[in-house]
Amino acid sequence: MRVMAQMGMVMNLDKCIGCHTCSVTCKQAWTNRAGMEYVWFNNVETRPGQGYPRTYEDQDKWQGGWTLDRKGRLRLRAGGRIKKLVNIFSNPKLPSIQDYYEPWTYDYENLTTAPAGEHIPVAAPRSLLTGEPMKVTWSSNWDDDLGGSPEIVPGDPILSQVGEEVKLQLEQTFMFYLPRICEHCLNPSCAASCPSGAIYKRSEDGIVLVDQDKCRGWRMCVSGCPYKKVYFNHRTGKAEKCTFCYPRVEVGLPTVCAETCVGRLRYIGLMLYDADAVLEAASTEDPQDLYESQMRVLLDPNDPEVIAGAREAGISDDWIEGAQRSPIYALIKQYKVALPLHPEYRTMPMVWYIPPLSPVVDAIARDGHDAEDVGNLFGAIDALRIPKEYLAGLFTAGDTGIIDDVLHKLAAMRSYMRDINLGREPQAHIPAAVGLSEEEMYEMYRLLALAKYDERYVIPTAYQNEGHKLEETATECPLDFEGGPGMYMAGSGPFGETSGTPAPVAVETFNALKQRQTSEHTASSRVNLLNWDGLGSPPGLFPSESGGTAEDGGAAGKDV
Repeated sequence: MRVMAQMGMVMNLDKCIGCHTCSVTCKQAWTNRAGMEYVWFNNVETRPGQGYPRTYEDQDKWQGGWTLDRKGRLRLRAGGRIKKLVNIFSNPKLPSIQDYYEPWTYDYENLTTAPAGEHIPVAAPRSLLTGEPMKVTWSSNWDDDLGGSPEIVPGDPILSQVGEEVKLQLEQTFMFYLPRICEHCLNPSCAASCPSGAIYKRSEDGIVLVDQDKCRGWRMCVSGCPYKKVYFNHRTGKAEKCTFCYPRVEVGLPTVCAETCVGRLRYIGLMLYDADAVLEAASTEDPQDLYESQMRVLLDPNDPEVIAGAREAGISDDWIEGAQRSPIYALIKQYKVALPLHPEYRTMPMVWYIPPLSPVVDAIARDGHDAEDVGNLFGAIDALRIPKEYLAGLFTAGDTGIIDDVLHKLAAMRSYMRDINLGREPQAHIPAAVGLSEEEMYEMYRLLALAKYDERYVIPTAYQNEGHKLEETATECPLDFEGGPGMYMAGSGPFGETSGTPAPVAVETFNALKQRQTSEHTASSRVNLLNWDGLGSPPGLFPSESGGTAEDGGAAGKDV
């Protein structure tokens, strides 16, 4: 057993309202640059729907992920080294810009320069690639709220795998939202597909990154990723992907998408896994057994043998403690309500999902029944027209039994907690019916419904003892590379076309930075203007000649 650490995420789909706040904030932080207009490291898809890029789940077409050869060995679906060498200058398995969408802007100048006339001028869309007028026909969330519509349903690869009965009744069921980021897999096919070795998996936390210096723009990684979460920047000629916001995670902060999530549906934590067991687990013959095989790879951080193995591998006690308190470990391994996205791709994904239950409750309530009664809920899960086959196609390679188990646990939690919230005697047989104790049921409820910030995000820092000095000791931005999102370079930056160019610095800011960077200790340079009476200079605004502030007795605090 070789113990390694892996950062992961769990999303509770019952809470997602499709507001796209996560996508917008991720866009502003990471991909708001030239060449990345069509790139969404985080996107929210409406299900049923075709996804982004269109029909990315159709691996017969895109050849992403892994498959087993005749001898049961794991092989890239897109082919090995020889096939990649033959197609290295013309990769035939790449989504086109039409599969994403042609990025556009609007001709705002026409609003101010159009001559006076009978009709009000409009800002027509123009392509950001050609500059020509265009008609907008697709985007990253074009199928938003169109689940079940005749325009979207025929292109859904998952829907084509389920029975005719589900297809015919789809318009009577429901839709739900599916937020997606890079899965940061235990067995990433994008890394195995890269001819130049530019994509790598960090040994300390399992985050998958792209080395911009090594990347040669072959784009085999785009083909190899079955989730199509690797993108090509046509301005820099490099591949880019979700970084799991590693600069934030390293100092104990959650990802931008999780931090800004309106529904608080994302949980981030650390998992320990057996690196020696990944290949065997990914090579499981029956795709429906891949979920259980991946569960066996994930280790119990409270097991003394696992703790000893983690320490032997150099994992600190802080990280072991973080894994023991991890919310995603509780949801994945302890309560078993979170499921991986498309385990049949054999990449061993580490962004898991709690399937939605809300439509079951709504359907019962519409029929005039008690929507929280455990008998009604359990019966609805087994008998309603909810396409469990569709959920199974997303999360369990078609095994509806696992979906049944998860939905029964979520339904039991709702029914059990209703009695408690109404002041009635709790019914112990409800959690027992789904294999949980009353204490476990209540703790699961607290985690899913009431968890606070530090319970949803348990992120051990990379530099526990030196974290407070990171800002002062950093000599360069780790995101500085040609065309990258670093803020200290000419050209594009993370917040627009010119956000990376040098900008004038205010005198007080310059002096504050100089003092902080030359001091041995971290000093606070904040000035409270709320209590300033408007006379003279507020205390602490200007440093003294000796390097102190007005609070230190410097002359800068005197009236001028």
